Amino acid sequence: MASYRIRQYREQDYDAVRTLFARGILEHAPAGYRHILRSARAQLGLLVLFAAVRAAAGYWVLGLAAVALALAATWPVVRSFSTSYVQEALCTDLCDISTSYLRAPDSCFWVAEAGGSVVGMVAVAPAQDPAERGVALELKRMSVSKDYRGRGISKALCGEVLRFARARGYGAVVLSTSMVQVAAQRLYEGQGFKKVGTFSPSLLGSLLCFQIFHYRCDLPGGTAAPPR
Repeated sequence: MASYRIRQYREQDYDAVRTLFARGILEHAPAGYRHILRSARAQLGLLVLFAAVRAAAGYWVLGLAAVALALAATWPVVRSFSTSYVQEALCTDLCDISTSYLRAPDSCFWVAEAGGSVVGMVAVAPAQDPAERGVALELKRMSVSKDYRGRGISKALCGEVLRFARARGYGAVVLSTSMVQVAAQRLYEGQGFKKVGTFSPSLLGSLLCFQIFHYRCDLPGGTAAPPR
């Protein structure tokens, strides 16, 4: 028997939901930092920096110091991707959750509750892409507390969104997730989502090889997919 239950969001969940979302996003920043440092572009840049400083100063120690400074300066830049995303969400749809998801058409917000506490969350709303409007709903704000992962909560929350979309005759559910959220990618692919595109959130993100993946799950019996 499941040790949690899925229910619709209530106003008393407000602080718990916002905290859960922020923690869930920020915990991926170290993985993003490691990914960027493993990229060929970053490693080449650090090598060029080391060689240039060593050649100019004549000391390899100064070259290493320059690399260390570059690594230290890169961390807050990488973390800013997560913090800016969190701040944008908290100031927009997660600022007034009931208005954004419970009183808006074809939208909803669910939480997973265990032991009287909110341990998971997910939302659904009309797709932001104009080409998908009227055809697909968008899964948003998926997050599960670290202490409650591996219990099927994410799968159950995802299932709520898919059932909600089917019940309203939509032909697909779409979502976006970052390249470092590997567990989330496995979850979505296991639920029938397929990767349909990638993009970088900014020019800086492109330079740092940071990408966002687009996923889509086509639902049987729904509205026909838009032309591609």
